[in-house]
Amino acid sequence: MSPQSPARRWLGLVAIALGVALIVVDTTIVNVIVPSIIGDLGVDSTQAQWIQESYAIVFAALLLLVGRCADILGARRVFLAGVVVFGATSLLAGLSPDGGLLVLARFLQGAGAAMILPTSLSLLNATFTGKARGQAFAVWGSTIGAAAAVGPLLGGWLSEHASWRWAFGINIPLAVLIIVGGLAFLSPSPKTRGRVDTLGAVLSVLGLGLLAFGLIEGRTYGWLGSEEPLKLPGFTWDGGISPVPVALVLAALALTGFVWRQIRLTRRPDPGRALMDVRLFSIGSFRNGNIATMIIGLGEFGIVAVLPLWLQFTLDYSAVQAGLALLPVAIGSFVASGASFGMAAKVSPLGLLRIGLALEVAGLAGLAAVARTDSPWWMVAAMLFLYGIGVGFATAQVTNVVLAEIPAGSAGQGSGIQSAFRQLGSALGIAVLTTMFFTTLSAGLTDRLDAAGMPPAQSGPIADAVTDSAGAAIAPLAADPATTGVAEAAREAMTEGITLGGYVAAAFVVVGLLATLLISVRPSGTRGGRTAEEREPALP
Repeated sequence: MSPQSPARRWLGLVAIALGVALIVVDTTIVNVIVPSIIGDLGVDSTQAQWIQESYAIVFAALLLLVGRCADILGARRVFLAGVVVFGATSLLAGLSPDGGLLVLARFLQGAGAAMILPTSLSLLNATFTGKARGQAFAVWGSTIGAAAAVGPLLGGWLSEHASWRWAFGINIPLAVLIIVGGLAFLSPSPKTRGRVDTLGAVLSVLGLGLLAFGLIEGRTYGWLGSEEPLKLPGFTWDGGISPVPVALVLAALALTGFVWRQIRLTRRPDPGRALMDVRLFSIGSFRNGNIATMIIGLGEFGIVAVLPLWLQFTLDYSAVQAGLALLPVAIGSFVASGASFGMAAKVSPLGLLRIGLALEVAGLAGLAAVARTDSPWWMVAAMLFLYGIGVGFATAQVTNVVLAEIPAGSAGQGSGIQSAFRQLGSALGIAVLTTMFFTTLSAGLTDRLDAAGMPPAQSGPIADAVTDSAGAAIAPLAADPATTGVAEAAREAMTEGITLGGYVAAAFVVVGLLATLLISVRPSGTRGGRTAEEREPALP
């Protein structure tokens, strides 16, 4: 990448950060606007589910393939193409007249998102060096933390005061702004000679897609036995066994075949065809950093998936108020970004990562400790602010650490692999924590109703109704004087789920913090005294 003035580099960072914000907000905003979509388009429960989850599945499935394409075609070209795809499919989503077209648009949005995330990492890693690289990654990481928290607030406000269609419509002017900024301030990226391994691409897409499907859909369709039929256009799975374990087994087979093929291709005299150069894992910071990334992902955002439910149905917040309650995460992320600018000269990226993880643990454990059915807002806000500062440090610097010693010619592959580890760790964490939350809610409510003397024939269906509605049934129960005690028991059970989830998430992050002890990065991101731009593409 050709040299740029500092001003052009930082303006280019704005375009990159906006691109990342675009795809992260879209991950969380849809969860809030689905009820409005159901009311407007009359979609059924199957379509509603796919509107939410198709995006994440396609996103995860394409990360490795996109990383390799970025090396061959150039990261800037793929990044800008991803923004075009995302903007066009956002327009399609916003104008969708029915649920079927909206589901298709969400699938295509996931493809655009997969083109943006790993290439944003490649562009940062190639554009910035030394202390400036740590600062750039701090902005990138804070953007992710802030966007994840802002999504529910924006979605809640739009659904109450405008239309759910604007949740997609606002992406279009942002996409235009990002494209203009990217063309003006991002230099054309270097390209690596090679071609895409077609069989490896098929195996990676199938493996990652099926794995993401299994992790995301386990609670819906059942981890072993089928709990409800899987309906697709022209096909229905309604057997005794759930589609989830089948998908997970097929994912394991596909990914095993993918890794075996990549090892074979990498060992050939010309390894340029490999979709994933396995020699990258001989770099200790990359190998151990990715292990830490996945473990951290288990605890980092799982609690955010269920926290809005507790805020709305236990603390009785509106959708907008629940979104506002998550704003301290965004504010904390930006505080961390500003602090890291001053700390970058004194503290290594690995040190900042460990500080961030320690703050995340404190925030998550603190949230679990203060969770009550009548928790004051300021206690919750204080813990989320602390957690947000940790996310701002950790999310940025774990990526900086993982990519610090990757050769320039393999930046796309390295970014795609790191993004896949992050995404799958997050999906697994959400699967574990949401399953734990709803299991605790159901069991806790059943136990409380049984202890109050309610017959099992009544307590079981009530517990199922509250759990299946994700807590939305609590308000009608509270409105009926005959069932106010049941509503209070449900709030207590939901709070028990948040408490357990907070402590479990904190424990995952503690394990991730311990995993960082395995990482060793040479100062200033160099190998053998050379910067990333000076390294030869040859690997050990």
